[in-house]
Amino acid sequence: MTSYPACRIHQDPQHRIAIEPLERPGPAAGEVLVRVDYASVNYKDALAGTGRGRILRRFPLTGGIDAAGRVELSQHPDFQPGDPVIATGWGLGVEHDGGYAGYLRAPGDWLVPMPEGLDARSAMILGTAGLTAALALERIQVNGQHPGHGPILVTGASGGVGSLAISMLARLGYRVVAVSRKPGLKDWLKGLGAEEVMDPQAFAGHTRPLEHARWGGAIDTVGSELLSQISRTIVPNGNIAVVGLAGGSELNLSVMPLILRGVSLLGCNSVDIPNPLRRTLWQRLAGPWRPDLESILTETIGLAGLPAAFERMLAGQTHGRILVKPQVG
Repeated sequence: MTSYPACRIHQDPQHRIAIEPLERPGPAAGEVLVRVDYASVNYKDALAGTGRGRILRRFPLTGGIDAAGRVELSQHPDFQPGDPVIATGWGLGVEHDGGYAGYLRAPGDWLVPMPEGLDARSAMILGTAGLTAALALERIQVNGQHPGHGPILVTGASGGVGSLAISMLARLGYRVVAVSRKPGLKDWLKGLGAEEVMDPQAFAGHTRPLEHARWGGAIDTVGSELLSQISRTIVPNGNIAVVGLAGGSELNLSVMPLILRGVSLLGCNSVDIPNPLRRTLWQRLAGPWRPDLESILTETIGLAGLPAAFERMLAGQTHGRILVKPQVG
């Protein structure tokens, strides 16, 4: 095969998506050519694919911020043809052609060897969302979080990061409270490990600098006003891992929880995690932190299904994880 399908994002001058054939490239020095078996749909992919976020650095570009598959050709000493690998971050699908294609050419230093216990399918059910959830968990634990602090809030609970975080936290013995605007998913969220599901409106009245300290910590994917509200309710020395901005990027925050209770806000950026930590997190996702992947996977689509999936995700009509299978044969 000399050509392969790719989901290309154009701005010429209108923003548009097209499934187009591309000629299979050869890797340059230090690069690896990966035959992509699976990718996934992340919130950033939806923003980039619809043009509703200023995500892309150049056009045209192959979308997809993650991918998993096997090495086809290698000009990197650490990888040989046939090696199973994972690619996330480092500008994939933003400034470098990404995983929504039959093949991905990328620097070998961006790849992670597939850990024992995962394959391409399970790795992409996790994908960037799973790696981000693992980074959030790593950051709060390194900063002293433990189950004895009290229940952990997970906002945006029905999304990829949120649902994976719930399953991982519950597996590690944390009590988890899911925060979601989707009452119809209450049973599903409880099945993942949440002991309670709350509507975000339950926090709307938390406007005093300090409210009753109830929650041990939080993994927040929403940001903005909800993050401000829950910060006032965290117990002394609790942690909030900040991983998303689905509710907005501005934050009007009282510093009193930080000063008087020692609450920590921990930012999480999974794009450029140093490789030693990146590999460690993938090992944990394959083993002791592995969430309930089959319960979190909600659908599998081909490249042609991406535009509709992007629209549904931004409209709040998806939950869990959407797997993408670029190859047709």
